[in-house]
Amino acid sequence: MSFVDLFWLLFLVSSLQPIVRQRLLETARFRLIRQLEHKRKSRVILMIHRQETISFFGIPLARYIDIHDSEEILRAIKLTDDDVPIDLILHTPGGLVLAAGQIARALKKHPAKVTVFVPHYAMSGGTLIALAADEIVMDENAVLGPVDPQLGQFPAASVLSVLEKKEPKDMDDQTLILADVSRKAVRQVERFVQDLLADKMPAEQAAAVAHKLATGTWTHDYPIFVDEARALGLQVSTDMPREVYQLMALYPQATQRRPSVQYIPSPYGGGAGNHNGGHSAALRALQRVLGPRV
Repeated sequence: MSFVDLFWLLFLVSSLQPIVRQRLLETARFRLIRQLEHKRKSRVILMIHRQETISFFGIPLARYIDIHDSEEILRAIKLTDDDVPIDLILHTPGGLVLAAGQIARALKKHPAKVTVFVPHYAMSGGTLIALAADEIVMDENAVLGPVDPQLGQFPAASVLSVLEKKEPKDMDDQTLILADVSRKAVRQVERFVQDLLADKMPAEQAAAVAHKLATGTWTHDYPIFVDEARALGLQVSTDMPREVYQLMALYPQATQRRPSVQYIPSPYGGGAGNHNGGHSAALRALQRVLGPRV
């Protein structure tokens, strides 16, 4: 074999490597999804938003809930019989109110039990979707968030607060228009949340929770941990299946040149530094596919 032949062979192998790795990763995901479905006798749907590897002028692009997500989830729900429970695994910073609202309404209308799993965080539109579930399962350190609408870079509630500090004659037309849209947006989201909670708690409590979540009580990134979610009256459990964590490991963040967090991806037990039996099959598959960076 000549040097040129060897060069092209190496080039071909290096070109195919990402494709092979992605295919192995997808196979490991589907195997674990099927395992969880068999265990819970349900349809498992995942909506996991990670930062993309593609960047624009050096700025990484992040994923949010969009119309494509709602189309896919609505299609999955349509393919699920009425007597089959749905398990939705959520990991998202939020996104479009329209898309999140569509998903939430479709989940609420599903006759069988709907469970939303939040292993790390489901903020804003993710919380809106979680409110439609019959049960929310959160990791002990996972968080939900407020659902107050955002208009561009401004929280709608903050825009409305300007009306309390200035007279309309002292505002420009754009601010007045933005305030009008903000008032409508807050009212719409508040009413939608109240509808989602109507069959889960008394009407007065549902109205109070909707008002607290949708009207700017907190900043938009305020973390609602398990205890506070329960205090609001939400049905929250911390009985998270191990398969959910394993699935999250199969959706790694975009690889960086220098990893900021490193550890041995194996459960420990019985004492510091002692292994309790090694990797699960899913973690072993992940290690083969992604290498030690995960």
